[in-house]
Amino acid sequence: MSGVTLTNAVKQYGDLQVIHGVDLQIEHGEFCVFVGPSGCGKSTLLRMIAGLEETSSGKIEIGGRDVTRVDPAERGVAMVFQTYALYPHMTVEENMGFGLKMNGHPKTEIHEKVSEASRILKLDPYLKRKPKALSGGQRQRVAIGRAIVRGPEVFLFDEPLSNLDAELRVDMRVEIARLHKDIGATMIYVTHDQVEAMTLADKIVVLRGGIIEQVGSPMNLYSDPDNRFVAGFIGSPSMNFVEGVADEGAVIVPAFGDTKVPTSVALPAKGEKVLVGLRPQHFDIAPSTEGARVDLCEQLGGVAYTYLVCPTGERVIVETKGEDQPPADGTVSVSFDPASAMYFDIKTEKRLR
Repeated sequence: MSGVTLTNAVKQYGDLQVIHGVDLQIEHGEFCVFVGPSGCGKSTLLRMIAGLEETSSGKIEIGGRDVTRVDPAERGVAMVFQTYALYPHMTVEENMGFGLKMNGHPKTEIHEKVSEASRILKLDPYLKRKPKALSGGQRQRVAIGRAIVRGPEVFLFDEPLSNLDAELRVDMRVEIARLHKDIGATMIYVTHDQVEAMTLADKIVVLRGGIIEQVGSPMNLYSDPDNRFVAGFIGSPSMNFVEGVADEGAVIVPAFGDTKVPTSVALPAKGEKVLVGLRPQHFDIAPSTEGARVDLCEQLGGVAYTYLVCPTGERVIVETKGEDQPPADGTVSVSFDPASAMYFDIKTEKRLR
C-alpha cells in the first residue's frame, strides 16, 4: 500500500517558515491535487515528499514507512517536472530507460518496461527521435514515461502542463487522467489552475500561506466551502461576493435592490454586515430601466458571461445561456435563488452555517 501521510510537517528557511505544521492523509491509489495561488507552498510541500527539500520538523510516511530523513532515491517516488528535464542527446527510448540503466537493470528488463510505458503513452512512433524533434506535449509524455518505467509507489507532478498551450493542456489532462485509471498508482499533482484540480482530482488540498485551508473532493469543496478563500478559489468563473446586512432570519442585499433573503444560518446581530456568496449560474437577469449596469458580455457559444456593476458599485459575473444577452451599457434587474446563497463572516471570512 502506497499511501502518503504527513504529520505536523514544517519547512523553514532560517527564520522564515513556509509550511506550517501540515497534517494530511493521502490514501493508496488516490489522485490528490495541491492547489493554491503562487507562493502558497504547494511545490515546496511536494518537494518535501520527494525528499528534494529537507523537512524541518514533523514526519513524512510513504506506504507506512518513515521517509522523513531518507534519501530521495530510496523513497519509492518518481517526479515529473514542469521543464521535462530530458537529455537532449538521447533518444526517447534512451531517456525513458536511463534511470534503470544507471541502477544496473538488465537490458531485457529495461526494454520490457520502456515498451510497456511507450504503449500506455502512445509513444511507439517516437522512440528513436530526440527531444528536439518532439512537440511540447510529446516531451511531457516522455517525461511521464520515464517516471512509469521506475515503477514508483507514488507519482509526483510539479505543474507539468504549465508550459503547454491551451489545447495541449486539455489533451494532456485527459492523458494523465487515463494513466491514473490504467495503472491505479497514488498520484500527487501540483497546480495553480483550479480547472485542472477539479477535473483530475479525487482529493483536493487547498493551500494558502503554507497552511491547508480545506481538503475534500472537488464537488465537496465547490458546494460546501469552509471559508471565502476556498469558495472564491474553487469554481470558474469564481464566486461573486457582495455585502449584506443581517436581519431577523434573513439577509438584506443592497446590491440587488435591498432584496431580503430568508436563511436559517446562524447570523450575527441584526444590522451587522455579512458577506453573501453567489455562483454566476445562480442568477437571473432581465432588461429593466433601473438596476445593475451591463459593463461587458463575453460570448463563449453555448454560454456567456455578463459582467454587471451594481448600484452599490459592487461587481458581479452572471452566467447566461446561448445568445440571450443584454446590450452593453444597458441596465438589468437581478434576481437569484435564495437557496444557492452562502454567507460568510465579514471579518474572519469563515462560512456561516
